[in-house]
Amino acid sequence: MALPMVATMLLKRIPQRWKSAVLFLAAAYPALAAEPSTTVTPTAFTNRLAREKSPYLLQHQHNPVDWYPWGPEAFAKAKAEGKPIFLSVGYSTCHWCHVMAHESFENAATAKLMNALFVCVKVDREERPDVDRVYMTYVQATTGGGGWPMSVFLTPDLQPFFGGTYFPPADRGGRPGFPTVLQRLSDAWKDDHAEVVKAATGAMKALGEYTATGASKSEAAGKGALAAGFNQLARSFDDELGGFGSAPKFPRPVALNFLLRIYAREGAQTKDGKAALAMTLHTLREMAAGGMHDHLGGGFHRYSVDRFWHVPHFEKMLYDQAQLACSYLEAFQITHDPAHEKVARDILDYVRRDMTDQGGGFYSAEDADSLVAHGQPEHSEGAFYVWKKAEIDAALGEEAAQIFNRVYGVQAAGNAPEGSDPMGEFKGANILIERVPLAEAAKHFKKPEAEVAASLAASRMKLLDLRARRPRPHLDDKIITSWNGLMISAFARGAQVLDDPAYLVAAQKAARFIRAELWKKGALLRSYRQGAGEVAGFCDDYATLIQGLLDLYEADFDTGWLQWALELQGKQDALFGDPEHGGYFSVEKDAPHILLRMKEDYDGAEPSPNSVAALNLLRLAQLTDRKDFRDRAEKTLAAFAEQLTKAPTALPQMLVALDASLAKPRQVVIAGPRDDAATRALLRETHAHFIPNKLVLLADGGAGQQWLGERLEFVKTVGPVKGQPAAFVCENFVCQLPTSDVEKLRALLAK
Repeated sequence: MALPMVATMLLKRIPQRWKSAVLFLAAAYPALAAEPSTTVTPTAFTNRLAREKSPYLLQHQHNPVDWYPWGPEAFAKAKAEGKPIFLSVGYSTCHWCHVMAHESFENAATAKLMNALFVCVKVDREERPDVDRVYMTYVQATTGGGGWPMSVFLTPDLQPFFGGTYFPPADRGGRPGFPTVLQRLSDAWKDDHAEVVKAATGAMKALGEYTATGASKSEAAGKGALAAGFNQLARSFDDELGGFGSAPKFPRPVALNFLLRIYAREGAQTKDGKAALAMTLHTLREMAAGGMHDHLGGGFHRYSVDRFWHVPHFEKMLYDQAQLACSYLEAFQITHDPAHEKVARDILDYVRRDMTDQGGGFYSAEDADSLVAHGQPEHSEGAFYVWKKAEIDAALGEEAAQIFNRVYGVQAAGNAPEGSDPMGEFKGANILIERVPLAEAAKHFKKPEAEVAASLAASRMKLLDLRARRPRPHLDDKIITSWNGLMISAFARGAQVLDDPAYLVAAQKAARFIRAELWKKGALLRSYRQGAGEVAGFCDDYATLIQGLLDLYEADFDTGWLQWALELQGKQDALFGDPEHGGYFSVEKDAPHILLRMKEDYDGAEPSPNSVAALNLLRLAQLTDRKDFRDRAEKTLAAFAEQLTKAPTALPQMLVALDASLAKPRQVVIAGPRDDAATRALLRETHAHFIPNKLVLLADGGAGQQWLGERLEFVKTVGPVKGQPAAFVCENFVCQLPTSDVEKLRALLAK
């Protein structure tokens, strides 16, 4: 995982006595020999997790571990028996979570030790990001790293005193095995109880001091932060292969969002503008060609373990699909290169086909692991996706296979690069990667490009059909509000840019699903699976859903979405806002069993809710002409001014919001009936241009225009010109002469 830069800062602030106490727990006791491995039959036990809805928790319902879900029952037991808590946090599509579960949690001897010495609590980090966030901060601070599975040991008062990630089942390579860790920490709890509690208290005090919110800057960071962020990304850019840094390589679309705003701000003819666009397009092309891209079924895997984008970690996350679809759509708007349109459609079509509930909501993830074959117990990462050359040859026939194998780098001995497969899982297997461009392949085989393209398309369809007969990876069919907000944005923007009504229907259905199932008594719930969950929505649920609704309005111009967005914004302000210091906390005030109330200050795999909220507020200020929205956006930016100044690339999506706050907002008002062909032509032209910070409004003479006109005086009087639909291109609602001509509109938008 990509780690927040604040972890190192936090380590420096932790008192030496606390660090010593934590290290003492790991080193003070001699290692115990691990008990012999005894794996139980999965159905021999059933624990409390059988009553839960989370797919991750249900994966552990037959462990011999006496698991408790996070909640008062477990905490009361720990206090009553004077036992520490072992907290295990993961998610259902996490490869190393599966490994540790199989090695340790399914092991009868290890489970016996866990049950005797600890109260064991299992948490789905996607369902409870609030729990994950607190203890991941602790683990990162004390170890310098983090990830899942996360293993943390707590006092009965929920204060952490030791933590890590994956622990092996037995001592090896100088690293203690999980049974050794359990016994050492139990001994420490009994024999040095006061020291352990002191360490835990010190840990929480240090974390509390670091996460405490002080007075915000009087002003947000300025253009200097934008320049610093661009320069930092440029220094870490891989000129040869795209992306930032070396292995492992993450897509991190938030960085691409920022670079494209630099391109728009600086201009296509400037050095920085050219460089920002070049970095983005090179990265997108390399990712699309790489093995991280599923060339048969669509969508992207989580990240690449190597710098070549070749060998992926094979899980597929909804939030990656949503954000990457938007990145490719923006690249298509700028370049009009059909290759970017193809990848965007590839992602959106994958989600519609494989990740959409019949009610309209979007599922969370597909696993990296799957059964190697039907009827066999063996699992392997990537088993569903990789190919032996002989399989491809047999399926396609000689001529088609030769073309396919050359283009996608298929080799008889397998094609995983040396050093990219330390576990030997891909020996003799091929991970499809575009090695040869179409033109080069056509030249090599002395065939027209169209013929080679048709052959490749037919081959992909044959292999996709063959792959569908394999055991599929586990699907996490949990519907998470915040990730659905991101995906609603992607489909809404796909509908705008690609003028595809199917994508609009997908966005609308998902929004209606969230409203019907997860908007209860004027507040959001976090997730849905076989009914709504009980966990209240977090700040990111509100922020990304509001973003999705704003994008959806600009796709179908139903002001009902704007009305709901305003209601959600009011609730977000009430539950999570910090009116004194600016910005938003991730959890509600006095959230039960959460020791720290923190503000997200990192745009990683998912954008920080503060970054999303700042941009939402700026858009809402434009839509309603409400100064309080603008003030709140600026106060949010001011709250993170120090981070934006010192470490701008930690918050690239916040830089996007900063850029928006510094730009002159543009509006494009299309006046005409929405079903009129001329109106639609003007809308298509408007959406074809990449213009950050623009607002597209429809003045159709109906209830929507009336609602907007009550907030924006200008909109009241806008209408067709000489009976023809017309476009009004404005800056701060000061408009140029309207036009009904698409060519003239194109020229106005290009300025």
